[in-house]
Amino acid sequence: MGRDQERVVRELVDAHGRTYAEEAGIALKDTPQPLYRLLVLAHLLSARIRGSVAVATARALQDAGLSDPRRMADADRQERVDALGRGGYRRYDERTATQLGEAAELLNERWGGDLRRLREEADGEVGEVGEVRRLLQEFPGIGPTGADIFLREVQRVWPEVAPCQDRKALQGAERLGLPKDPDRLVRLAGRTDPAVLAAALVRASVDEEVARDTLDRSA
Repeated sequence: MGRDQERVVRELVDAHGRTYAEEAGIALKDTPQPLYRLLVLAHLLSARIRGSVAVATARALQDAGLSDPRRMADADRQERVDALGRGGYRRYDERTATQLGEAAELLNERWGGDLRRLREEADGEVGEVGEVRRLLQEFPGIGPTGADIFLREVQRVWPEVAPCQDRKALQGAERLGLPKDPDRLVRLAGRTDPAVLAAALVRASVDEEVARDTLDRSA
């Protein structure tokens, strides 16, 4: 059974092992701008909208020059609305434009535009990752789902977060007949980056065809 599960994980990662940050063109590093772009992407992905639209919208915001919190906060609200619309994020564009501006202002005022300072604020707290999750939810538009998405992706550069397999990733594991325990999943994946594994599992969760194709190829 263990070998069968390893084969399922291998087939899944080989075909779908790309983080959402990579798909959005974010070269994730532990530096202010990529971390901020990831926060925006997590915000967009947390809405009830297709992941492809959220990713396209993250790219549209980047193309509009709204890639750092100071530029986002200083931008005219209509500028944010227009960029969201170009990405296809029209259903939530008005509310999201406001939330992005307010979140950028909070990041600038409280943490100097640098999410690493938020991480430092949580350092040493009992349940440090839980404290990071709590602080993330202080940003307008970032609820539990958005915080989990951010943590799922940021574990690539914040190793203390790993292994982070959020509810969506674990739903994907269940659909594939894999264990719903993050540590066991990481062991099955071998040297695969936990963030890559999590993104692949999420794709299996949200797309039945991904799960079916993976199981067919691993049979």
